[in-house]
Amino acid sequence: MGFQGTAERRFIRQARHGGGRCDPPASAVPAGSDGVVILRPTLANRLVYRADALGHIVLTASVNGAPVRFLVDTGATLVSLTTEDASAGLAHSELTFDQTVNTGDGPVHAAFAQLREIHIEQLEVDNVQAAMIDSLKQSVLGMSFLGRLKGFEMRNGTMTINW
Repeated sequence: MGFQGTAERRFIRQARHGGGRCDPPASAVPAGSDGVVILRPTLANRLVYRADALGHIVLTASVNGAPVRFLVDTGATLVSLTTEDASAGLAHSELTFDQTVNTGDGPVHAAFAQLREIHIEQLEVDNVQAAMIDSLKQSVLGMSFLGRLKGFEMRNGTMTINW
């Protein structure tokens, strides 16, 4: 039959009835001779970043093998690269700046591309839609990447990314 503790029963009940948050239970260490079972949270596939003094999450990722410094922006629809960062991972001659996108600074010219991959530490997401923007000063990690994750959360100045 196997172990079914309180956390596991709650998870199963929530999964069946759609109620509340549905996180997987902690992993159970088999009971010892005294019958005590230790629950340990599973920490695999999780990255944690602290916000800077301005409350921003800034991280370094690899785009098509080239390092890029990103500002994480959950309000941005797409991953957006500066032309300098784009040239590190893409052939600039292949980009056509014939699209207009609306930014916080107003409409700007952009070129759209699909990035082969974005790596952040041990996390890899393939085939990510992105925009290269002429006037962009900082590359932005937007929802075309973040939306492909299992989840992310910002709490008390810390961003947790799960996949």
